[in-house]
Amino acid sequence: MLTLRAHSLSDDLSSLKAEEVEIPPPSRGEARMRMRACALNFPDLLMLKGGYQFKPPFPFTPGMEWAGEILALGENVKRWQVGDAVIAGGLGGGLAQEMNLPAERLSPKPAPMSWEEAAAYRMAYLTAYVSLFRRGDLKKGETLLVHGAGGGVGLAAVEVGKIFGATVIACASSEEKRRAAKDKGADHALPAAGFRDEVKRLTDNRGADVIYDPVGGSVFDESVRAVAWGGRLLVVGFASGVIPTLPVNMPLIKGFSVVGVRAGEHGRKNPKMGAEDIAAIDSWAEKGRIKPFIGAKLPLKEARRALALMRDRELVGKAVLVNEG
Repeated sequence: MLTLRAHSLSDDLSSLKAEEVEIPPPSRGEARMRMRACALNFPDLLMLKGGYQFKPPFPFTPGMEWAGEILALGENVKRWQVGDAVIAGGLGGGLAQEMNLPAERLSPKPAPMSWEEAAAYRMAYLTAYVSLFRRGDLKKGETLLVHGAGGGVGLAAVEVGKIFGATVIACASSEEKRRAAKDKGADHALPAAGFRDEVKRLTDNRGADVIYDPVGGSVFDESVRAVAWGGRLLVVGFASGVIPTLPVNMPLIKGFSVVGVRAGEHGRKNPKMGAEDIAAIDSWAEKGRIKPFIGAKLPLKEARRALALMRDRELVGKAVLVNEG
């Protein structure tokens, strides 16, 4: 079967190669899954460059979330049947036509979603949910400012913010991305830079109560001047490639909090709470309340092209690789 594997680190994605490999039958407690769709995430790109906190041994297969059906079951797997439609995820392994994995990592595919949508919703919406609900304490009627609002995690935050009853201001780098944010329910859409004065105007000079920042760099710096008294500035990531610094007199003077968000680690440190978070977004998915924006759908063999779209900021929403074999 075909898989995409990296044998070394590379900035230009050249280490990622399509290879034919043999895999054994599923072991006890495992299921063999046929991948129908695998969604890409920013950590996939970082891992290929060695810039992510998890450093997988070589060779490794990227792909952190995918959807498909069960082909075979190992011994002692009782919950699932061959042919069941499921989703799964992990720190890698998704960019392959088939894979063996522990059956306990499988979840039912939400019925209203396509294969591509089912592969693409978990990580983005879990990040948004943990950020806004657990860490940001977003309340109905508050103003939420979402940066990177044309990307997968940004568009998810727009949707989740509206579910929680917030007024959502979306910032994105192109008109196409801003239209996507408006289509997801954003009340206002602004350019990615120079947003401070307009945020102040839209909030009667108060600023945003919660700011969701997966970008970092100059976006974070300007956000410090656009946050309300008592606000929460959520550090979600550094897609800009620049980790900002903050003079600590600013949160003192303006009375705001800077809050770090790691959704996966939050669930690992608080397993009961993490299970509740996943159950909440899975329920929304099953009821059709959330739907990821699929900006690119490409064959598995074109994974390098899809990763390049994400790297070069040319992607709106999520990129998904599909198994046509």
